[in-house]
Amino acid sequence: MAQDIAAELAAKFPPVRINSISSDDISTALQKGYQDFLSKRGDLIFIGALYPLIGLVAATFVLGGASLPLLFPLAAGLSLMGPLVSAGFYELARRREAGEDSGWMHFFDVFASSNFSNIMFVGSILLAVFALWMLSAFIIYSVFMGPMVPQSPGEFLTSVFTTGEGWAMIIVGNLVGLAFAVAVLAVSFVSLPMLVDKNVGAGRAIRTSVKAFNKNRAVVLRWGITVAVLLAIGAAPLFLGLAIVLPTLGYATWHLYTRTIMREDLPDAQRA
Repeated sequence: MAQDIAAELAAKFPPVRINSISSDDISTALQKGYQDFLSKRGDLIFIGALYPLIGLVAATFVLGGASLPLLFPLAAGLSLMGPLVSAGFYELARRREAGEDSGWMHFFDVFASSNFSNIMFVGSILLAVFALWMLSAFIIYSVFMGPMVPQSPGEFLTSVFTTGEGWAMIIVGNLVGLAFAVAVLAVSFVSLPMLVDKNVGAGRAIRTSVKAFNKNRAVVLRWGITVAVLLAIGAAPLFLGLAIVLPTLGYATWHLYTRTIMREDLPDAQRA
């Protein structure tokens, strides 16, 4: 009975074919992503500027309160939510590819997608990971630096970079953060672009994403490092560079997704 059910499900939901990708695909995706950004830079800067504003507000809150030790974990943790906040860019990329109007208002079309509930399901997983990361960062700081909270950025930096406890915290914190980042990369690398593009459930999209990660692990990890470096560069000048980096990465992620899976294996998502 169980075998019959498994066979029936396999026939109804055949596995999505996954391509092998290389570093050349990453380069091509980034080039196409930047070209797409240049073609619609006015619209995309308008949308992308929302994220620097959010980052500045969050940083102001942290720097002005007792949460100074969480500033770096917050900045790093926001990248865990990147695949979700880029869903609108995936939609713009899809429309541009299909020859449809890709003005900035269509960024919000994902809210009207028949797959919106599945997109938000994956988003809730990323949000839970983000919350768990922030909790882990707080615990790591408390273990190594104690309960006392520095009163100024200078005092905080001194305590972190001039003590053995501070360096131990940096090492452990980065290793734990790396584990969270790899988990998010595996789950969302393909799943969110697929949910924007195709009529597929969240579970199947996540499974396909993990399979694509496992098949192309070295390349996908290289992609993750590339994303992290570009986000760090974009965030350095008061988060302002994210207005360019985020749209470019959103488009590039779409192009990498289209090179990773055989999209014809899945039906298109229903659209309003």
